[in-house]
Amino acid sequence: MHPPSKRDFVSLTLGDSVGYTNAKQWRRQSCWRKWKQLSRLQRSLILFTLMLLLVCGIATSPTLIEHWRDGGNGEDGKQTFVLDLKNEYKAILPEMPSEKKGYRRRGPPVLQNRLQSKTNVSGLLEKENHGPNLKNVDKGSEGEKPIVRHGEVIDQEEAFENNADPSLLALAESRLEAVREAFRHAWKGYKDFAWGHDELKPISKSYGEWFGLGLTLIDALDTMWILGLKEEFAEAREWVAKELSFDKDVEVNLFESTIRILGGLLSTYHLTGDSVFLDKAKDIGSRLMPAFNTPSKIPYSDVNIGKGTAHPPRWTSDSTVAEVTSIQLEFRELSRLTGDPKFKLAVMEVMRQVHKLDGKQDGLVPMFINTNNGQFTHQGVYTLGARADSYYEYLLKQWIQGGKNEKELLEDYLQAVEGIKKNLLRKTTPLGLTFAGELTHGQLSPKMDHLVCFLPGTLALGAHHGLPADHMELAKQLIETCYQMYVQMETGLSPEIVHFNTHDGSTKDVDVKIADRHNLLRPETVESLFYLYRFTKDKKYQQWGWEILQNFNKYTRVSTGGYTSINNVRDPAYPNPRDKMESFFLGETLKYFYLLFSEDPSLISLDKYVFNTEAHPLPVFPDEE
Repeated sequence: MHPPSKRDFVSLTLGDSVGYTNAKQWRRQSCWRKWKQLSRLQRSLILFTLMLLLVCGIATSPTLIEHWRDGGNGEDGKQTFVLDLKNEYKAILPEMPSEKKGYRRRGPPVLQNRLQSKTNVSGLLEKENHGPNLKNVDKGSEGEKPIVRHGEVIDQEEAFENNADPSLLALAESRLEAVREAFRHAWKGYKDFAWGHDELKPISKSYGEWFGLGLTLIDALDTMWILGLKEEFAEAREWVAKELSFDKDVEVNLFESTIRILGGLLSTYHLTGDSVFLDKAKDIGSRLMPAFNTPSKIPYSDVNIGKGTAHPPRWTSDSTVAEVTSIQLEFRELSRLTGDPKFKLAVMEVMRQVHKLDGKQDGLVPMFINTNNGQFTHQGVYTLGARADSYYEYLLKQWIQGGKNEKELLEDYLQAVEGIKKNLLRKTTPLGLTFAGELTHGQLSPKMDHLVCFLPGTLALGAHHGLPADHMELAKQLIETCYQMYVQMETGLSPEIVHFNTHDGSTKDVDVKIADRHNLLRPETVESLFYLYRFTKDKKYQQWGWEILQNFNKYTRVSTGGYTSINNVRDPAYPNPRDKMESFFLGETLKYFYLLFSEDPSLISLDKYVFNTEAHPLPVFPDEE
């Protein structure tokens, strides 16, 4: 036998088909005969009239005019997208509200398929008539944003220079409202499709579970309070009071549940004074304590909060250094509130042991520590990225939290900063950007995680609290590098990891491997922009943050609610969404955007609070302690 050919088919002819075909041919011949009988002048007049009608129809079509004017790519030449129910892409032109003098209202940025029509809409978020109306007006390739004052458009930089306070306040309120709107949009997706679950999958309109404890909701509690979203907060508070239970046979990661759940509950308690959050914090804190029952007192990574058991990962007896040294702020505060010292004693024993361990290089620590013998493992690799990053952050913040009385913490932090300067800092070619690489057995790799962008903010915080002034100068250099990690990508969004060029003759500073091109909606750069703006009042940091927020809206916002991680920051036509909104987008990223755009230095005062590594503010201990 042979496979059937494309030509193996049976043809059927219906009885009336011949007559029908002949009738069509007769009609075509009759029309052609009549056309030929017309004079040349008559035929010319008819053709001219038809062409005139066609041209007039096209000229009066506003959609086509706008499409041609924009070259099919929206006013800024970039494509935007919208996601449909089946995880496919469709070009959608939102309804355009009425225009006003000096600017026009625009619909929310959406996602669109590069294989579909190229008609695009870009610009600022569509406001819901809250607060002042400040919209984007294109001003050449820079896309500068205007200020609207009494119906006229004023250049933003001119307003800053002239100290036009009412307009600056209007600009600030406009940006704050843009963050509130982004939060509402993200919250809508979570509420509609993932309520009470850990994470939203905005494209498939479903949810994912990690611990099954409502991570996104708990992470977002204090953000809602800070943003003044009273209705959303009330709904979430009711769920915490009536539905949140830790009496479950589930295994949680000690570090992640501490910074997200315990930290979020403690922070919300301090902001609201509502005891329901403190009661829940006490419950989860107590259930996490079995993690510290190890031979070395270095905690295991995983805890079953229902059974009261703990263990290391299945594949190793090690914990990561960042995880065991980045739970101190939360447990110290829990001891202070409860009067029970066991929480603080457990976490400070970890710091005591790490302080005296061998294996450091100029204050830099390895990434792993063994829970049986309490020694560093995998020595010789030093990074400020994953598995080590927040160790350095919490050295400084514990010192601040405790009233600057714990000298060992300060000594370890200052030594680590000097070790960073000596071992990890290099400059790129051609722009001379300062970056922090990774040291592997004496060899420096020019690799830097986006996670490392916490460092400018931490250095600036230390300088604010009296540490050497050159920490602030280094912070300014590093935040420029983190900003360039966004600017030099085609979407204006940073990848997860970059490699910097350091060789003479390089034409670009940043290289990104294919596997590292994803963006997870991370907060670290926005976090550092907040610190730098709060301490320097340099408006460029707000402007950089505003650009990043707009790009999040262009390439990660899902029309039905929520924001999604993306796989490819180098392809603005198709960033390839991942269908996942991390809880830290609401807990950290949007919170830091709001604080960055706020002009009120008393909003979470950095003299009275320290932020944990999940952006939950905890109070500095009173002087008498």
